[in-house]
Amino acid sequence: MTDDTNTPPTSEEVSSVDTPRRARVEDVVEETAAEKLERKKDYLDGFLKEKPADIAGNEPGGDLYESVIAALKEIFDPEIPVNIYDLGLIYGVEIDDNSRAVVTMTLTTPHCPVAESMPGEVELRVGAVPGVGDAEVNLVWDPPWDPQKMSDEAKLELGML
Repeated sequence: MTDDTNTPPTSEEVSSVDTPRRARVEDVVEETAAEKLERKKDYLDGFLKEKPADIAGNEPGGDLYESVIAALKEIFDPEIPVNIYDLGLIYGVEIDDNSRAVVTMTLTTPHCPVAESMPGEVELRVGAVPGVGDAEVNLVWDPPWDPQKMSDEAKLELGML
């Protein structure tokens, strides 16, 4: 078959179209509860057996990475009753193949009262996560923090949603 893009498609003009047959209750195939359950199992079978692709522990979704995030969520800003992760103070978490964690973070303002102690606490908490060999914290001011960086949970907690 040749494909000629310059040839217009052919069409057929019709005067009427038969109305499709409506489904009737008597057309339904009876099935027992056990058959219905078996059909549902077949439907879910492939989905339930499928395993997620292998994720390295130091990648987002990996065990080590998620453990570091959990540790960060245990650190709360002393002035705001929200953890620093949901507050949007954590800009990045990188874990290399040698289990060295580097956390890039900011503070709500350079004049924050915990500007001297918060990075040290983050370094201690991340370094204490099982599997992390070494932890480093990079405190940055660019881009500056703003309330839009907060998670929806944090905004809800603070009455901003």
